[in-house]
Amino acid sequence: MSKLVAYFSASGVTEAKAKELAKVIGADLYEIAPAVPYTNADLNWMNKKSRSSIEMNDKASRPALRETEHDFSGNDVIYIGFPIWWYAAPTVINTFLETFDFAGKKIALFATSGGSSIDRAVKDLQKQYPGLDIRGGKLLNGKVTGDIL
Repeated sequence: MSKLVAYFSASGVTEAKAKELAKVIGADLYEIAPAVPYTNADLNWMNKKSRSSIEMNDKASRPALRETEHDFSGNDVIYIGFPIWWYAAPTVINTFLETFDFAGKKIALFATSGGSSIDRAVKDLQKQYPGLDIRGGKLLNGKVTGDIL
């Protein structure tokens, strides 16, 4: 069973947890990178005109990815990680899920957060993508000690 840890990280926190998880479970690593990286100003959630605020307030927002072609056919289990934004997954995760074919793969979500749960993000993604086998999720704010699936 081939495992892949795919992650989006705006500030490096989720990236560090993704690398820990990949090492612990023996998985390959893939960065979900937006075509235009986020700046500190983009991430200012207190500014309603910041890029992240605008994207999260628009359910149709799909930020472009840096890479739109990648072969995931050899991976049976995909772990998808992201920071929690507004109690949800950043919209770039929707872009990722809609750009690549994950049919028939087991998907486990993980996230980092300063205080929010991952529960709403998991439920939202399961509802939005009923054809995908999204098995749940876990916050990885502490030490990563084992497989989260």
